[in-house]
Amino acid sequence: MTIGRALREAAARLAEAGVDTPDLDARVLAGQAFGLDRAGLIAQADAPAPREAAAELAALVDRRVAGEPVARILGRREFWGLDFALAPATLTPRPDTETLVEEALKRAGPRDRPLAIADLGTGTGCILLALLNERPNAFGVGVDRSAEAAAAARANAVALGLGARSAFVAGDWTTALKGGFDLVVSNPPYIASADIGGLDVEVREHDPLAALDGGADGLDAYRAIVADLPRLLAPEGVAVLELGAGQEDEVAALARDAGLAVLGPARRDLGGVPRALALGRVAS
Repeated sequence: MTIGRALREAAARLAEAGVDTPDLDARVLAGQAFGLDRAGLIAQADAPAPREAAAELAALVDRRVAGEPVARILGRREFWGLDFALAPATLTPRPDTETLVEEALKRAGPRDRPLAIADLGTGTGCILLALLNERPNAFGVGVDRSAEAAAAARANAVALGLGARSAFVAGDWTTALKGGFDLVVSNPPYIASADIGGLDVEVREHDPLAALDGGADGLDAYRAIVADLPRLLAPEGVAVLELGAGQEDEVAALARDAGLAVLGPARRDLGGVPRALALGRVAS
């Protein structure tokens, strides 16, 4: 058995199982098993496959065939060009959420502006740490209802060299924070409870339920967050919230009921879904 043959057989198994990207997934899993990057897999395709590494690849493929996402198998996911370690209590960062980062950076002002940032439901810390990486004079606090998630975010901050400009606490949305933030960001759970069972197996069985379930109508977290934004935001502060598909009008209405201004239509993600809604104080 050569490394190249092991890779081809892995891809064939994934294709037979109906995995959307069998060649890519096989290459990533083979890289993990053999300790090689893409160039190394090509260069050593004719080399004998070490028995233990081949067995590890087979086991990784078994997990992928069973529906476990590649990021969960590896325990890591890239977001905004940064590497994030996952934990069972953290949502896997997704490309759609980069739309929130784009909108937040647009609203944050000049790159060298000092900023106080709050990230509600921080998970891996990916949103807050992406913003801190782009804003060298910013300091941020990430809050998560899960102490395990807060610890994972803290570890990611340290690994990325951003530990000195960030803090992470376990708390229920806004209750752990005093206020005065220039920027508040959040990707809250927004799936209606009855819809959880219809999600893809990769999400339903491998992302934490608490990071998905938004209550009966998917809006429970938005109600809690929006109601307290007037207290949290500095006078010129802005909040940017990630939305689920079709939720823009409902979340905008919650914001207006709380006395907030909706700062234009939501920024759309690459699929055209209104994804990131900016809110601020009503001008006096």
